[in-house]
Amino acid sequence: MSVFVSAAELNERIQTGQKQTIIAALWEPKDGKAWSKFQSEHIPTALYCDPSVQLAGLPGRAVGRNPLPSIDVVRKAAAGWGIEDGRPVYIYDGGNGLFAARAWWILRWAGVTDVHILDGGFATWDGEGFPTVAGPGGIVVPRGVELTEGNLPSATMEDVRAFEGLLIDARGARRFQGLREILDLRAGHIPGARNLPVNDLFDPETHKVKDTDTIRDRFSQLGVTQNTDPVSVITYSGSGNHSALLLAAMEHAGLPLLTHYVGGWSQWSANRDNPVATDI
Repeated sequence: MSVFVSAAELNERIQTGQKQTIIAALWEPKDGKAWSKFQSEHIPTALYCDPSVQLAGLPGRAVGRNPLPSIDVVRKAAAGWGIEDGRPVYIYDGGNGLFAARAWWILRWAGVTDVHILDGGFATWDGEGFPTVAGPGGIVVPRGVELTEGNLPSATMEDVRAFEGLLIDARGARRFQGLREILDLRAGHIPGARNLPVNDLFDPETHKVKDTDTIRDRFSQLGVTQNTDPVSVITYSGSGNHSALLLAAMEHAGLPLLTHYVGGWSQWSANRDNPVATDI
């Protein structure tokens, strides 16, 4: 089954009583607002995910804005969502895909294999008129699943420093070029990196993933094909969200899941010993 699934497909599963776990990975700048939005309206049977707590470790200058969470944090979250072997997981966010992709990658990294993203997120679900409910979310039946870290390739800052292969930066062109930076301490990119803005792979209005041929063609321009060794390419973004969405699009198109530098530019740029390149 594809990584990205349509609202109609997910609704059909719900209406026909099929078993799945639905996770709403929602984030808002103001504390508590995402939880309030979830309680007021969400997809039937969905469970709430707080990305800042359940999908990331404690932020800091040395580790970046959204470092990898510990495997114990992921285990606790997965137990709270009732994830179990043989039960598919469907994840959605507000619509841009960033937090759903973050959850998708973290669960895959922890060993959950049957994970999917709602194409276009809640905005598409609501826009197409599918049912919503209010309240605290679905009832969770305690289930067990064995989770271990490292089931997808990832890189540390030290790995990137020593790396001699292809680096792909998934941020927008202006941030990559060093023309704009409002989130991190320095502007620019890791020297030698190539830019593939993840937004190039999604429709700018609906945020739905583009067709697989378009995605494959975009990666082929960088020399990445179905035969590329995942450890020969590292992708990163600001703090692992845009790059997670890039990786989700890759797998959706049948391309290999590349190595992920989750610390990303937020970690790299905060270390004064790291070189910075710009296109200015």
